[in-house]
Amino acid sequence: MRNVSIISDLEIPKVYAYTTTEFEKVEWKLGDHGVGLLKVGFTSKNDVEERISQQFPTLMPKKPWILKFVDSAVTGDVAFSDHDVHRKLIELGRKRVNGEWFECTVDDIENVIRAIRTKSKLNPTRLTNFVLRPEQMEAVEKSAAYFSKVDSQDKSHKRFLWNAKMRFGKSFTAYKLAEKMKWERILILTWKPAVVDSWQNDLEGHVDFEDWQFIKSTDEDRRIKGGKPTVWFASFQDVLGKAQDGKVKPRVKEILKVKWDIVILDEYHYGAWNENSASLFATEKISDLDRDILEESIKVDSRNYLYLSGTPFRALANGEFLEDQIYTWTYTDEQRAKIAWQSSDLNPYSSLPKMTLMTYVLPSDIRNIAESTDENEFDLSEFFSAKTHIDEFGRESHKFKHEADVQKWLNLIRGQHLPFQNRTDGEQVSPPIPFDDIRLLGALRHTLWYLPSVAACKAMGVLLKEPANAFFHSYEIVVAAGESAGIGVKALEPVRRAITNNGTQTRSITLTCSKLNTGVTVPEWTGIFMLSNLSSPETYFQTAFRVQSPWTIKMVDGKRGMTEYVVKPTCYIFDFAPNRALRLISEYSTQLDLDPDASRREKVQEFLNYLPVLCFDGYVMQELKATTLLNWITHGTASTMLARKWQDSRLVDVGNAALSRLLEHPDLVLRLEKFEAFAKLKTKLEQTIAAEKSLKKLKSSEDSEDKNKKKIASDEQKKLRTFRKQLQENLKIFAARIPVFMYLTDFREETLKDVIINLEPELFEKVTNLQVSDFELLCRIGIFNEPLMDSAVYQFRRLEDSSLHYIDIFNKDEAQKIIGGFLSSYATKDDVIKGLV
Repeated sequence: MRNVSIISDLEIPKVYAYTTTEFEKVEWKLGDHGVGLLKVGFTSKNDVEERISQQFPTLMPKKPWILKFVDSAVTGDVAFSDHDVHRKLIELGRKRVNGEWFECTVDDIENVIRAIRTKSKLNPTRLTNFVLRPEQMEAVEKSAAYFSKVDSQDKSHKRFLWNAKMRFGKSFTAYKLAEKMKWERILILTWKPAVVDSWQNDLEGHVDFEDWQFIKSTDEDRRIKGGKPTVWFASFQDVLGKAQDGKVKPRVKEILKVKWDIVILDEYHYGAWNENSASLFATEKISDLDRDILEESIKVDSRNYLYLSGTPFRALANGEFLEDQIYTWTYTDEQRAKIAWQSSDLNPYSSLPKMTLMTYVLPSDIRNIAESTDENEFDLSEFFSAKTHIDEFGRESHKFKHEADVQKWLNLIRGQHLPFQNRTDGEQVSPPIPFDDIRLLGALRHTLWYLPSVAACKAMGVLLKEPANAFFHSYEIVVAAGESAGIGVKALEPVRRAITNNGTQTRSITLTCSKLNTGVTVPEWTGIFMLSNLSSPETYFQTAFRVQSPWTIKMVDGKRGMTEYVVKPTCYIFDFAPNRALRLISEYSTQLDLDPDASRREKVQEFLNYLPVLCFDGYVMQELKATTLLNWITHGTASTMLARKWQDSRLVDVGNAALSRLLEHPDLVLRLEKFEAFAKLKTKLEQTIAAEKSLKKLKSSEDSEDKNKKKIASDEQKKLRTFRKQLQENLKIFAARIPVFMYLTDFREETLKDVIINLEPELFEKVTNLQVSDFELLCRIGIFNEPLMDSAVYQFRRLEDSSLHYIDIFNKDEAQKIIGGFLSSYATKDDVIKGLV
């Protein structure tokens, strides 16, 4: 009986390219400079390698070919051949060496095949053709709907915010929005000039923008060519700077003459709220600033504004954007989409690494050197502080203030400073150490170390090369700090040289204190060491997300074709100040999650589901859940520190914009004036704002060097600072009474919203002297910092839960501990209220 095959695969024609050990390193001689020859062929068989083997009839112990490329030779219902590819390669300028061998690259072949399929022109510089991911399409659609809708209703300025995580792909997505809206004049402004690289590459390297023009302010030829969409990129530093004669630069005048379809403010969180930058625009509301301080002639002419930021905490807290003016895409959204992807198509999120934060409580012999007893925190900036010494010949040297202890830390991260501690049972504890644990050691081939200063970076560079640190001698050390490291993307060049084109075989450590923390992509970075006291979640996570860039390698399979191998499925943040790190995690996860119905704990837990936090407390390495993390933060907060939070100057904003918004509510101002401390408040506010504007005009005028005028301005400035300081102190009195009110209620508040809407309005007014509606309005217009108060409210609640155990009993001693002695002269609830009133 014959065997009959009833199962067979589809026969799909393929084009392929391979090289051999003989030809892979041959230098090009006929055309452009390059290395390596490729043979381009065609087969109707499913197994490409089987077809190639027929070209090597002599049996060899090892196959002599290296497969470099495989793809379908089909476009629509028509197949093309290798001869079609050959003709296009010649059209592209690539040279035929012998028959089917060419001086070309895999990128050239991909470019040619793309042109064959799309029947488009060949362009050797446009090699990318990726498409929008689902969330990018959603951002484009929502933004386009908003801009189109408002266009049809009124002629006012339109503002939209992309609250999108780092690595979102903002430049490409913004270009696709401009394409959809048919905008032809696009102005990009940023405080971070280094991001020009990604903006220019996405425009000039992608096939979708072949007819577009990219202009930098520093280009010699800045002529806008008619009929082409034009993107003009400039930094705020350049645009706001003046020419030598003190006037507007000629190239800035060119920008101001153009009627822009859209102005894109990139890295908005870094300084778009800066008063000078705000003054460039004529929008109704830019951040919390007064924009009428400069002449009308320096306004950018545009009606559409797109704001881009991965951490727009300030904008969200101040309510600058309404719900329909915001598109949000967070790290949590991304990782959730990655897990939920079920389509048969390639998962677009598969290459985006999952992040893991690993924090360590250092052993006492290291920690004690830089531990603040008042704040119960390890001070990284103090521990890694360094000094620069210049000798008589002008030569610089750099040394750590606590060099012996920094050396102990270097020993620790490579597993040579153990045990951390002994448990009570005498067992030694050894947590996963970055350069000791076999799993971490294998992953951390290339890392970024973020230090507090240029001197610290240079001192670390010297210390790592000492004989005692022979372990690190196999790593290429790059000091990306100081003027010698280069400006902007120039600082990236030494990093790329250290990593080389084969990062899986090299090792490097990049030391920085500010460079390369935004606008650059280094796929090979798999870990970052946070060695500086970054106190804001914006800066911390902008820096930390540098290591989340995808790192993939193209793989070729004779049957399946081209595939991608994900080299970096996980990336790491290492932190040695747990209290600080966990506090920033809490702030970051809660402030960017706009769900009004989710509690603080729920928001933190959702974030931890996708960014696990492992913490070594000296006894055990454990993964933290939301409750444990929040308890840790609170446990590390002394009662005196908690009281100090309610005296923090950051709780109250007395900037010009905030005061202007206050003046927009005359009834509220009138009620405040009933208090003696706020007598004639309306008049004083108006005088202050007017005086500030006059001072700024005086400073920018040509005769501002007049000594007499400078003295008058200086005296006036002091008066304004004194008034603002006093106003701030008076407003802080209201804020300081919130914990008293919380203590007098039985409800366990978790956010400021709970304090305002869920509780007893009469008691609130008696304790704070403010009506609930007035307090809520002061928060809404930004006089009171609601996110900061949320944090203080939650910490008060946690400390209260753990330390107070009473049923309708007012415990004077505990109250004194929690609110810093505020209740020291009162014994009962009634006494407290009477005393406050």
